[in-house]
Amino acid sequence: MNIFARICAVTGWLLLSPFSQALAGEASGSCDHLIAQWLDPASGETLAGDAVFKRLEKSRIVLLGESHTAREHHRWQQYTMSALHSRNSNMMVGFEMLPRSKQAALDAWSAGKLSEKEFLEQSDWQNVWGYDADLYLPLLHFARLNRLPTIALNIDRELVSRVGEKGWQALPEAERSDLSDPAPASDEYRDSLAQLYAYKLRMGIEAGQDKADEPDLDEVLQSDAFSNFVDAQLTWDRAMAETLAAAHRRDPAALIVGIVGRGHLEYGYGIPHQLADMGIDDVDVLLPIDSSDGCDSLPENLARAVFVVAAETDGPAPQGPRLGVMIESGDDGVRVMQVVADSVAAKSGILEGDVIQSAAGFKTVTNAELIEIIQRQAPGTWLPLTLLRGDETISLQARFPQSFE
Repeated sequence: MNIFARICAVTGWLLLSPFSQALAGEASGSCDHLIAQWLDPASGETLAGDAVFKRLEKSRIVLLGESHTAREHHRWQQYTMSALHSRNSNMMVGFEMLPRSKQAALDAWSAGKLSEKEFLEQSDWQNVWGYDADLYLPLLHFARLNRLPTIALNIDRELVSRVGEKGWQALPEAERSDLSDPAPASDEYRDSLAQLYAYKLRMGIEAGQDKADEPDLDEVLQSDAFSNFVDAQLTWDRAMAETLAAAHRRDPAALIVGIVGRGHLEYGYGIPHQLADMGIDDVDVLLPIDSSDGCDSLPENLARAVFVVAAETDGPAPQGPRLGVMIESGDDGVRVMQVVADSVAAKSGILEGDVIQSAAGFKTVTNAELIEIIQRQAPGTWLPLTLLRGDETISLQARFPQSFE
């Protein structure tokens, strides 16, 4: 499989924030002095909370961005959702985390008919999303407490994977889950996705791909595989936009709050662009930014307003066994995209680009399979791993600490 096809064959992609990519290349300075403040990206000025929510009075869809593993982002989402609800109790809440096929489980949860355990099982949370449910349960409980209608915004990853392999136009109409054609990506959105694609390409090369296969950015932008990659992202954006639009049409007076990854929202590139294509313009985006990112040079079209949260120092993960890697499912195993310093993975010799093919003797192809095995580990245990590093298969032992506190 060539490297372009390899990138598009994975079942899920790490969606890097264009804002975060921009800040990675420039030192903007700490904005610790602005923690707990709203900022207007257009002017750079601070805003009173009442002024922010006053701006949103005519909005029918408000999208709250996040980095999926950042606990402070989810706390901010809960605060913002509560403030919006206090001003308009006719509210629906949409969650990127669940596909439409799990709407029944979400309905039963919101109606108070399921326990947390039952909801997580019936929604198949670990497989369809994989990120720690504890980060999202406060948001789900808020919706349940107030008996708010909840919406599964997403689509099954299998469809997105097929688009990534073939492109949208090559997909038979019967396999499109009744989605309409996505609006084309803007040049700016394509450029930001090209940066993500190039990053993943470099990761593949570092993992042992042939360096002769490495194209320059112009070659990436012109490749069919990158075009399919963009189509896959647009499919995600369009699907969530269509679900939001359908909810808006059911009750035009309701305020719909969307809980969505920030990469789908920033600069209006993703979901807002698709909603505008469907004639829905009363949409606003609010984002959290970490104090360590800096606030000196916020792009003026980043969002309607941003809220500064304290940079997390203890890490967002809950107590429990942690390997300490950022991963994605692949066609030959679970690829390690990043290794956390001083983690179990780092101390065990796991490297970025390694492909984890088995753990404790069980084959690992998806993130969920590896996560499930890790979560079964007791303090002080050893976890045997089989890895593919380039063309070499190696065995390692990951040793977990005596305590997870």
